Amino acid sequence: MFRATLNSSKYAYRSPEMAVDYLVIGGGVVGLAVARRLSQIPGKSTILIERHGHAGEETSSRNSEVVHSGLYYPADSHKTSLCIRGRELLYEHCERNNVPVRKVGKLVVATSKQRPYIEGLHAKAQKLRWPTSFASPPSRPALPTELISGAEARRMEPILSENITDALWCPETGIVDSHALMESLEKDIIDTDAADLAYSTRVVRIDPFIDDKVQGPTPDPGGAERGWVIQTMTGDEVGSIFAKTVVNAMGLSAPLLVNSLLSESQRLPLYYARGSYAKYHGPGISGVSHLIYPCPDDEGHGFASLGTHLTLDLYGEVRFGPDIQWINPDDGDPDFWRRHLIPDASRLDEMHRAVGKYLAHVQLEGFQPDYVGIRPKLIGPGGGFQDFVFRKDFPDEAKESAGRPLISLLGIESPGLTASLAIAEHVADDLL
Repeated sequence: MFRATLNSSKYAYRSPEMAVDYLVIGGGVVGLAVARRLSQIPGKSTILIERHGHAGEETSSRNSEVVHSGLYYPADSHKTSLCIRGRELLYEHCERNNVPVRKVGKLVVATSKQRPYIEGLHAKAQKLRWPTSFASPPSRPALPTELISGAEARRMEPILSENITDALWCPETGIVDSHALMESLEKDIIDTDAADLAYSTRVVRIDPFIDDKVQGPTPDPGGAERGWVIQTMTGDEVGSIFAKTVVNAMGLSAPLLVNSLLSESQRLPLYYARGSYAKYHGPGISGVSHLIYPCPDDEGHGFASLGTHLTLDLYGEVRFGPDIQWINPDDGDPDFWRRHLIPDASRLDEMHRAVGKYLAHVQLEGFQPDYVGIRPKLIGPGGGFQDFVFRKDFPDEAKESAGRPLISLLGIESPGLTASLAIAEHVADDLL
């Protein structure tokens, strides 16, 4: 079991050189959304730190760019409530900020044996209500769906195979330009007076700050007795920041920060799932205008993967993916997964077989490797459903009531892009 941590022992503790109210670590779409929301709080300062030179260079730029409707997960889960809330916030944000987005709808297609699966999804969708985070819930259903026959589905998408006997129509699903979305969030952060972005900056150490235990002056003139000291590296330059509150939105590396505060026996395990995407140019997809999802192969909950589905980009190009391939560290390097980001043709035959179950006329020769994404998992293969996890740690557990938490956002995979603005709202309005 892989329980990696930051290699903090390489860096000696340094007294902080500056202070900030909120420090967000990780500049993917979720980290940007959280920093944007915190930057709107009057009288508070916010800094976002990202180790890469640009936003979203890991999970946020290597996904399907689908705006999910909130269909698949347990009704009482964070994934369902934050997806539904986030879906509405995302569509509103994109319209207000001219971010390209399109509500194209999705068909979940089924053979006769798979009909009970989509019937279960439909029954759950009919019972869902708007999350309590809506001050004034819309009058329309929270998750409208419709069970249709295979013939009706083929009227919508004639490319579907004849073995498709039923489908679930989900009109709220869409596609978004994730890069334009992240740029809009960056702009909102930069345009505020009390927030800043620090790219190409790595976090190398975190220490609880308790002024009666750590030597050096309290860097907060407001008299805060507790918080966190974050040590950073920007090139060869070492920095140290005192933060009253830290939000760990490091995505694939989020457990590393938590584990650096825990004993070895308490550390969180890390699991990684590789997903390959393929472009397609060939027969069998003519005129497609909706997203098409198969039923999960495991005929269970499909929580590890939603199957190799057909997605469209905003220019009408067809892409298939992701599949799922569990990967294991081979040398103890917590960034080992970077070596698995190179797309190749090894998965194309399997992807073609998976797609051929619902699109009979696609041909292997039309598949081309496109890109690869890595999903941060909290449980391994066969582990069932795992919700988003919002973990709080405090500088001094005996003084938990004093606040100043480290809030870690763990296992933020799909539907994390859709839920990003709702996650930010949850952090700012509920967890703080």
